[in-house]
Parts: sequence; C-alpha cells; structure tokens
Amino acid sequence: MAVLRCGRARFARGDRSEAAAVVPLDMPGFLRSGKNFFPRKLMCLGVFALDAENRLRRKNGAYSSAPIRPRLFVLLPKNVYDVAIVGGGIVGCATARQLKLSKPNLRAVLVEKEAKLAAHQSGHNSGVLHSGIYYVPGSLKARLCVKEFFEASTWLINFVKKNRFHTKKCGKLIVALNEGEIGGLENLFDRSQKNNCRDISVVDAKRIREIEPHCQGIKAIWSPHTGIVDWAVVTLKMAEDFKQKGGDIELGWTLNKIEESKNPQSPIKLVDSKGKEIFASYVITCAGLYSDRIAQLSGGSELPKIIPFRGEYLKLKPEKRYLVKQANIYPVPDPRFPFLGVHFTPTIYGDVILGPNAVMAFSREGYNKFNFSAKDFIDSIKYRGTQKLIFKYACYGFGELTRSFYIPAQIKLLQQYIPEITSNDVEIGRTGVRAQALDIDGNLVDEFVYDSGKGPLSSRIIHVRNAPSPAATSSLAIAEMILEKCEEQFGI
Repeated sequence: MAVLRCGRARFARGDRSEAAAVVPLDMPGFLRSGKNFFPRKLMCLGVFALDAENRLRRKNGAYSSAPIRPRLFVLLPKNVYDVAIVGGGIVGCATARQLKLSKPNLRAVLVEKEAKLAAHQSGHNSGVLHSGIYYVPGSLKARLCVKEFFEASTWLINFVKKNRFHTKKCGKLIVALNEGEIGGLENLFDRSQKNNCRDISVVDAKRIREIEPHCQGIKAIWSPHTGIVDWAVVTLKMAEDFKQKGGDIELGWTLNKIEESKNPQSPIKLVDSKGKEIFASYVITCAGLYSDRIAQLSGGSELPKIIPFRGEYLKLKPEKRYLVKQANIYPVPDPRFPFLGVHFTPTIYGDVILGPNAVMAFSREGYNKFNFSAKDFIDSIKYRGTQKLIFKYACYGFGELTRSFYIPAQIKLLQQYIPEITSNDVEIGRTGVRAQALDIDGNLVDEFVYDSGKGPLSSRIIHVRNAPSPAATSSLAIAEMILEKCEEQFGI
C-alpha cells in the first residue's frame, strides 16, 4: 500500500523494491484494465492513494477529517521503459542524452556490458577534435563533422567552465614531405574549402618550422582550430546529463537476446547473459565492436561485418616531449592504402603519442598483441571480405605487422617528420581496437550504416551498424540524426 504525498510515494517496509514509478490513471488502457502482462512480483495494480489534503488533521482541539477520495495509481516495475539504448560508448551516451533533452517525459535506460562507460573505442582513441578536412565533400561524414566541430567546441568550452576540465585548441599540420605529396595536399585543401572548414591555409617550410620547430616538410595544411580532449570524460559527462534528466543506466548488462514480449505496449524484451530482463517499446543499439552481432539478434543482416583492427601507439619520454611543441602532425594520406598512417598527437595530460599502426586483432577486445579469441578470429578470417582485404593489402599489412613487433621500423617512419627522434626517445604507449566495418568485397565501409532487422519488431528497433571516425567529434550531430530517424520510424 502506498500513500501519495506531495507527488511522492511512501512505501511500507519491504515494499521499496516493487516499483520504480507511480503513474496516475491517464496511462495506457492495458494497464488500467488490470491484465497481468507482467509477473506479479514486478507489477502492483490497484494501489489506492489518498490525497494529501484529505489526511486526518486536528481542528479546534479535536480530530476531524474531510471525505476520503481514493485514486487509483499504478506502480511500474523498474525494468519497463519507453526506450532502451544499448551501448555505453560516446554515440550511445550522446543518443541517450539527446533523447532526454528532446523527449523528457519518456522513460529511458542505457545498458552497457562493461563495468564502466567508454570502456572501448571511446576511451582508447587519440583524443583529437577533428575539423572535417579529410572527408569527401557532400558526404554525411563531412556534413556531420563540420557541423559538430563548432557545436562540440562550444559545448566543450561550456563543459570546461562548468567542470574545470581541460581541453585545448592546438592545431594540426598535414605535412607534405616531397613534391610527390603536393598533389595529395592540394586535393585535401580543396576538400577543406568545399566542406567549409574554417581558417584552413597552406603554409611553406618556414611557417612549418615556426609552428613546430623540429618538424620538416616542404609544404603543409594548417588547421588552427583542431583540438584535443579526453573523449572518455566527455562520454561520462553525457551520461551524467542523461541521469540528471531522469534516465537509468545499467552497467554489467550484456545483451544476449532480443525477443517479443506478451505486452503490446512494451513489445520488446531484452535479456542479458544472466537472465535479467528489460521491457521496452523501442530500442536503439550503438554497440560498436559488436554492432553486427547485436543487429543479428533481431534478424539484421550479417553485413557489413565488423573486423577489429588494433592500433598501437608509442609515446615520447617526458624529457623528449619538447620535440612536439603544440600541434598535431599528420601525414598526407596515401590513397593506395586504407589507413591514415602514423602521426604525432599531444594529449591534454601532457603526453605526446606517436602512431598508431593498424593490425588485424585476433579478438574484438584484443588490446594486447597476444590476446586471442577463437570465436572472433574464426569469424573474421572465414569472411570473404577479410580474405579479399588481406590479399589486396598484403604488403601493407606485412609492414604494419613488422612495425608492431619492431619499434625501430616505426621510428623510421616518424623520423621523416622529426629527424631527431630515436628509439631511445620513446616508450610503449596506449592501444585501441577499432571497429572496422567491411563489405563482402573487402572494402572498408566509410559511411554511417543503420539497420532495423526483420520481423515484427523491425519497426521498433534501430541498429547503428557503423559509426566511423570522426564519430567522437560528430557524436552530438549523430545523436540528433538518430533521434530524427526515431521520430520518423517510431513516431515518438
């Protein structure tokens, strides 16, 4: 029995675990009907609440009471939601936050399989706030990145002021080492202009030295607004905003099944690896390294397949950090190869990280060279797209693997930009695993991909199958786009 007092519910001893919310009679008819769609332990129907103004009160020295007006309230179970978001990385947390900002009355939960948020890609990246130079003009990546770059910059500045946290606008040099790279540099500059990137310029060797005294090159693109930040902390801030606006977060919750429930108002049942259940009207998944497998739980396509690639960084020893004064130093991308190449990146904590390389990981969480998962390895290697990728880039892949095990080979690449650097100047740095979407022909999928699966639940589920770099920079814009898609598909 609960008594509603001033909009809150008071519970008798032992009753607190029964419910998470008190909802009045204007809720859906299936609940007012009293039908037992949920186990009795989870739902308590027909609870009478007494209006606070009708309590017994003392008047003129004697007890009296006004007529009691009973009202029916429903105690909803903790595991029933309007929307469930799967995945506690930056895209999942940004989506959850945006949902509560735009739809504050919806009950929402974010579930994450790890014991903390931002445990994988969002917490294992270079921490760069990109400005949108690299992306094909008119592409969704370009539009989202440029839009988000300036919105995110403003949001981060406000975040820094509020939370006394550090971000920095340090700039980026994209350096051409020889005449053979000038054409690629000019193409990048042309892209930056078509993408409306701000204040981008081409600088000569003298100006390169002024910005980075130890860097050599004959020409470079200078992007003064490129910044650095800890994206894991940004992710946690987004999650904090979500919770403050009434959202729930479940950690250690590994999604195992997506099923139909018997409840027509919350027709989706999510089941975790321990048998815990969550009921939802709608589901959004942002599962990163496991996005293909999660999509298949609701009948989604196997394609595009996620292939894990490990990126390994070196870092400058503290006494050698002076070799990079302030800016990111990047190579001109080689269009023959699928990855960007090694670069120099200062971090907000004072380190300077060098890399990464890119080698196929033998586990989707293979942060160490020797991490091995038979399931993940077989899943990757038997895929025809992986086989074609390996064949197409065999020499490049062998070089990356060599640099993974032999540091001087990595140093040789870095010396092209800063000749003074030696193997004695560096130590082993961080690693990350990238969720690379791959099509059946061995091509890297470089755009955002969505899926809803098949079957009766497909109209109520959105799977974010691929959110490639710069997903962190674009996370707020991606979240808005996902919410627009939800409004269109779900009608919420």
